[in-house]
Amino acid sequence: MDSSSIFIECGSSQGEDVEVDHGDCGGYDDDTFWVPAIGMCFSCLEKVKTYYQEYALKKGFGWRIRSSKKGDDGEVNYLILSCSREGSNISKISCTLKILPSRAKNCPAKICIKLKQDGFWYITQFESNHSHETSPTKARLFKANKKMNLHVRRTIQINDDAGVRINKTFQSLVKDAGGHENILFCEKDVRNYINKECRAIGKEGDGKALINYFCKMREQNTDFFYDIDLDDDFHVRNVFWADARSRATYEYFGDVVTFDTTYLTNKYDMPFAALVGVNHHGQSTLLGCGLLSSEDTDSFVWLFKSWLHCMLEKAPLGIVTDQCKAMKNGIELVFPTTRHRWCLWHIMKKIPEKLSGYGEYKRIKYAMKEVIYDTFTTTSFEKNGVRS
Repeated sequence: MDSSSIFIECGSSQGEDVEVDHGDCGGYDDDTFWVPAIGMCFSCLEKVKTYYQEYALKKGFGWRIRSSKKGDDGEVNYLILSCSREGSNISKISCTLKILPSRAKNCPAKICIKLKQDGFWYITQFESNHSHETSPTKARLFKANKKMNLHVRRTIQINDDAGVRINKTFQSLVKDAGGHENILFCEKDVRNYINKECRAIGKEGDGKALINYFCKMREQNTDFFYDIDLDDDFHVRNVFWADARSRATYEYFGDVVTFDTTYLTNKYDMPFAALVGVNHHGQSTLLGCGLLSSEDTDSFVWLFKSWLHCMLEKAPLGIVTDQCKAMKNGIELVFPTTRHRWCLWHIMKKIPEKLSGYGEYKRIKYAMKEVIYDTFTTTSFEKNGVRS
């Protein structure tokens, strides 16, 4: 966005809207240039976000949406945009082995904006102070400030199809922009974008074949369920399906399910996601599966929503997964009442990584396994754990 064309609308004492042109962006060395002020108003919510993003970029900090409220009409009418290091991020479980400092710094920097009856968004509160050092030279690489426009994405795709190496593509983009300081992404972002695009099904006709197969299965049994997530170029990004047997099985054995994405056995290197339950014989039973373009929160939210819709909006009582932050976020958003537990195998797998440096590692490992595998009640687990 061209900052020289930014107009900030400010309410006057007579209630009229006054547009203030702040001039050339080259003057942002003046602290008052990009600083928000109580009473500033904007014609829409997106302009507020864009303005605060530009302010964060100039000042050198990341930002995020802290909280929001909706009015009686169900539309958002109040929003808090804060520094990304807001909050304490203190774990409820004490861990003496944790030596890395927390990124969160209880940073108070924020703006509060409210939609008023005249249809404009007003800044009602502003806090400029930070509890940490800011980095104006690095702010462009903060997650909230990173972005690739359509021209950049198209250039990356064309070069990749022509066999141009990623580092060469990145250097050409840097040169076109006039230097590293003028682009809002790094070489790793270019690589991740290419990898994600390559995983999209549909470039070789496989997407059409997949849809034809699902339609055929649906003709054979109307209880066969499938859902497909398309990107802006109509490539198949995520896929979910469940046959009639899986849907019927979930009705009886869907209290607790496991969710796993450790399989990468397809030519697109896409994570294969399996939702599995246990029947009355103690046997694993498939309750649905899918292919994901990436293991991020958006992909997991889409998959969980599709599965929930398939199972008639009946959420499981419990779900077991590995220790993945994106999975945790997706479960909290889609299954707020479901108990989320970590997979024991993944927990035990980390014992050598976390404890192998201790002199009595073997004794510690034996004691932990004894407590975990040979106790069957909460009382005995806690008693033997303290003793060990």
